[in-house]
Amino acid sequence: MKQPPESDPSLSSPARERRQRVQSAETGMSVLKGLAHLGGRSSLTALSAHVAESPAKVHRYLASLMEAGLVLQDAASQHYYLGTEAIQIGLAAMRQADPIRAAEPCLIRLRESLEVTCFVAVMGNKGPTIVRFEEPGLPVTVNVRAGSVMSMLWSATGRAFLGLLDESRVLALAEQELGEATPEMRAQLDAKDPIGELRREVRQARCASVKDTYLRGISAVAAPVYDYAGRVCAVITALGATGGFDPSIDGPIAAAVRQEARAASALLGAAG
Repeated sequence: MKQPPESDPSLSSPARERRQRVQSAETGMSVLKGLAHLGGRSSLTALSAHVAESPAKVHRYLASLMEAGLVLQDAASQHYYLGTEAIQIGLAAMRQADPIRAAEPCLIRLRESLEVTCFVAVMGNKGPTIVRFEEPGLPVTVNVRAGSVMSMLWSATGRAFLGLLDESRVLALAEQELGEATPEMRAQLDAKDPIGELRREVRQARCASVKDTYLRGISAVAAPVYDYAGRVCAVITALGATGGFDPSIDGPIAAAVRQEARAASALLGAAG
């Protein structure tokens, strides 16, 4: 007599139910994230197209999300938008968005992969201030540490802030530094528009580099870290001895620094 095939445990009713719950949660999150990616407000048609699901299916999930307070619907336009509970979740995430914490693993990866000194800086009252510093096994001797304030005009860190952070205090610090510079230092900058030309160069490259400008024998590359609002909140910098450090904008070190800055920005909720 032929024996019936053994049943597959993965096809049992409890297992199917678990998979269905997981799939349901994934779809619900896809709908919610889709609404966020569309600016927080959307029609059913546009949202369905964005998440590649049928309008009927998306409508069912929106109904559940509305019950949870994560989504609301405008009575006039019938558009859906993020609700109070979604806003509370976003605010909680924003409160935890710490650029220093986000940059820490990036600094470690740069130190280990490139064997360079690297740090993250934020804008302080006196200028770009180092808040976390990482050194390789054979560090380069530099007179900067956590707490050091970097030059706005002659450090890669300062130039990244100057070019990409539109704040009056940043420009004021740069102008003050320019007014106190020696003729030799001023000669390193554009004669007609020293600050303006620096800003244009950084904005075009989306990063900054220096070679023997701030510390003799030291080169550096710096890239901005953006927060959820698209504002520069920190700068990641890698530096090394000029003889063995390639500070070119299109070089491998600059590429790695930009990549890690993007990784830190993503953790802070910055748009791709």
